[in-house]
Amino acid sequence: MSTTTSPLDPVRPEVDRALREFVDRQRPLFGYPQLTTLLSAASDFLGGGKRLRPAFCYWGWRAAGGGDEPALYTAAASLELLQASALIHDDVMDASDVRRGMPSAHRRFERTHTESGWHGSPEQFGEGVAVLLGNLLLVWAGEMWRTSGLAPEALAAAQPVHDRMLTELMCGQYLDLLEQARGEGTFDGALRVALYKSGKYSVEQPLRLGLVLAARARHPWIDRLCTQYGQQVGIAFQLRDDVLGVFGDPAETGKPAGDDLREGKRTVLIAKALEEASPAQAAVVRDLLGDPDLDAEGVERLRAVIEDTGALGACEEMIKRYLDGALHELERAPIEDEARSALADLAVAATSRRT
Repeated sequence: MSTTTSPLDPVRPEVDRALREFVDRQRPLFGYPQLTTLLSAASDFLGGGKRLRPAFCYWGWRAAGGGDEPALYTAAASLELLQASALIHDDVMDASDVRRGMPSAHRRFERTHTESGWHGSPEQFGEGVAVLLGNLLLVWAGEMWRTSGLAPEALAAAQPVHDRMLTELMCGQYLDLLEQARGEGTFDGALRVALYKSGKYSVEQPLRLGLVLAARARHPWIDRLCTQYGQQVGIAFQLRDDVLGVFGDPAETGKPAGDDLREGKRTVLIAKALEEASPAQAAVVRDLLGDPDLDAEGVERLRAVIEDTGALGACEEMIKRYLDGALHELERAPIEDEARSALADLAVAATSRRT
């Protein structure tokens, strides 16, 4: 593709339009004044994001010979509803305060409860509403997918992929909670979480959805491309997310500096640091990781351990290795040249981003 054109450019405005139209169609169901805040929150949480998942779906469609089909954007946009649902639930599980520079959903409704002077626990109310909001968006994701307007034969061919994607996402969330609960996670365990919690539903399965929707069948070359390109980009995408969670600029990430450290995330970055740490360095990690009151000095101490053990450098090298492997596989795939170029650009964008 042109150096001045992003593979996201043809996707973002169409996905945004499809989401707005879908939410507008839901408005009659929210006629009671008490429900307007729920619909408003849903709209707000759909307003941001990079739209990477719809983009992988779109370029998968184009890679398998799919043409200009407005309904494809609607089907792809349903992945943003799934993403928003996962983020809202993830924030509840991690007790996160901020998402994309705004209060997380449970904090938003907790504040509403407090400011309104209602009865009961504001925290319990906020978490309960966030769970319901996440469930609502998950239900909407399925509805938007089914009613996208794509040919029934195409949707039927891709439905097993869609079903598996949702199951893998839930399994990934569980594995993430399990790693944190068990404490000292392993490198292999952290890598497994990276694959299941993010890699598969962020890259591999959206790409497979687009390919199967266009081809209306799962061919061996499709599974090979999704496994060798999609999984590698997906893992590198999550590894970049892990780095940003510790070293990212809050002005760009929309989250406080070192938030993953306060939440005690057992990421590949942390697993690698513990693997290479001296007893004194390991003690710093065990003492500070997961402290919700971790201050700026504590964040800097943990960052120093991660850098000094070589974990940051090793993670960057892994990102590069996975990206290179994915791009090599992409060159071998029997796909349209424009889509090949776009998928290469998407891989770089997903693994070198700053937000």
